[in-house]
Amino acid sequence: MNWAARWVGGRFHYGWLVVAVVFLVLLAAAGTRATPSVMMVPLEHQFGWSRATISLAISVNIALYGLMGPFAAAAMQRFGVRPTLLAALATMGAGVALSALMTHPWQMILIWGVMVGGSTGVAALSLSATVVTRWFTTHRGLAMGILTASSATGQLVFLPFLAAIAEKHGWQLVVLVVAAAAAVVLPLVAFLLPERPASLKLRPFGEEPDAPLAPPAPQQNPIKLAFGALASASRTRDFWLLFFSFFICGASTNGYVGTHLIAMCGDYGMTEVQGASLLATMGIFDLFGTTLSGWLSDRFNSRVLLFWYYGLRGLSLIYLPHAFGIDFFGLPIFAVFYGLDWIATVPPTVRLATDVFGKERAPIIFGWVVAGHQLGAAFAAFGAGLLRSSLGTYTVASMISGGLCLIASFLVLRINRAPRTAGAQTA
Repeated sequence: MNWAARWVGGRFHYGWLVVAVVFLVLLAAAGTRATPSVMMVPLEHQFGWSRATISLAISVNIALYGLMGPFAAAAMQRFGVRPTLLAALATMGAGVALSALMTHPWQMILIWGVMVGGSTGVAALSLSATVVTRWFTTHRGLAMGILTASSATGQLVFLPFLAAIAEKHGWQLVVLVVAAAAAVVLPLVAFLLPERPASLKLRPFGEEPDAPLAPPAPQQNPIKLAFGALASASRTRDFWLLFFSFFICGASTNGYVGTHLIAMCGDYGMTEVQGASLLATMGIFDLFGTTLSGWLSDRFNSRVLLFWYYGLRGLSLIYLPHAFGIDFFGLPIFAVFYGLDWIATVPPTVRLATDVFGKERAPIIFGWVVAGHQLGAAFAAFGAGLLRSSLGTYTVASMISGGLCLIASFLVLRINRAPRTAGAQTA
């Protein structure tokens, strides 16, 4: 890594190379998380598994992905970013490859739910928050926006390609391709990802040249550290506002649209490749929308940004059932409108968490907020599957998801907002 630091030293700050490596890691993890949505219909046809059964495995995956966040952030403080990430990537690749042999629902729940869900939870938003707070003093919002956008880019790169493979060669080849992608990023992490700027005798990007190098954080038990942060944060109103707004964020993105949109398109006569291409189109627009959101969160009030993001997302989800009935412009309008807003909520949420809880505690506490995001996603993934199985349509699920977003748009206006004092009210 020292040779890499010398090579980039005269060109740009090494922190941007760290962002590039983590972007590729998150890209592979995003493609892995998106794979079950491509497999849903083929598994239904081959094994006769119901949508509710497959959705259960996906919901376990999503829940563990979120619950791992705070413990992953604490483990990165205790054991280091690189060892923690290498172990997670190896587990993720092995689990995905093993799933090519599954023939029973419990195997999918164990492999895709527990094994893959837990390992992808390490390569998640808590990793982004840890890297950004360590390597950047300025431009944190932009760096977080770039890393968050990797989730959308993962869908852009993987979904249409994987859907085409599933359609022509079956779902088993799909999982082998995804396992290979996880293996590719392992050497990048091993050779190009240092622990922190001080490891290369650097300062975070944007820090003053005469500022002292930051000492390593004290090593503590990661479980104790994670629960200690939760105990402290849970006594504040801002934590619960962040938690429940992000719960709704997860329910309206990964849980509902990310899991069920391809199957929903099938209900209207569209092929899996067409549904995956629609998701990929949304991914293209989210790549721009989330990066722009990071830039905006460096300059504007994060509460106001979140108000507009959640409100516009809610309106787009209420519009979704009607989009299939509009011949040409219906779904493209939804793809552009929803895609720009897909996960644009992340950079302002990280900014608010850092403002409220401080630079050192923010990654772990944000990990707990991400747990709320993924619990919401699990709730929506399973709930939408049940509603589809019982009603034969996704319309009610779309309306519920849109309504929750409108509620979240007002919740976020109260985050990090000091109560009015008697003197202020008199004035």
